[in-house]
Amino acid sequence: MRWMIWLVVTVSMLLTGCASPTEPPNRYMLPDSGAALPSAASDPSRLLIVQPPRLAHYLDTDGIVLQLDDITLNTARQHLWVEPLGRQLERGLRDRLATQLPDTRIMHDEASLGRSEALRLRLEVDRFQGHHDGFAIVSGEWQLLAPDGRLLAMERFHEQTALEDDGYPALVRALGSGWDQVATEIASGIRQAR
Repeated sequence: MRWMIWLVVTVSMLLTGCASPTEPPNRYMLPDSGAALPSAASDPSRLLIVQPPRLAHYLDTDGIVLQLDDITLNTARQHLWVEPLGRQLERGLRDRLATQLPDTRIMHDEASLGRSEALRLRLEVDRFQGHHDGFAIVSGEWQLLAPDGRLLAMERFHEQTALEDDGYPALVRALGSGWDQVATEIASGIRQAR
């Protein structure tokens, strides 16, 4: 008889736990650069293919990453990206480069079939996170390849942007601002290399 009472109590506790309301997660997307996109050039003199960025494994997740100290990283469970981070970074970089390189048609990898005359931009992102000291960190490396595969330029990037306020919205805005700076550096490097 005791085991039956224990079973009823256990089952009712489990059902109560399952029925408890849980707060839905907050979802974020990177802000636009704020610059108006130029009208498409009718005959751009250059083509640039932006390949999908390779993310460090710990960044390839739904949660926004926060660095808690010099060695501890935490992936948020309630503060998530609205879509995969790599997709947001690629789209944002294409938009930003289109603004800063008006003589160049910026294309994504899938749209580039048969474009053997195009330069290629490869990107690795090894840090894209908040830091416990109140700033956002964006770092990695970009490579510009000639149509024949030769390496034309390769640079590391590292941006630290101070958060204007506490909380995840401020962190996401600071990460977007850092990505703006990275795009500006890449555009400058592309202009020098070609």
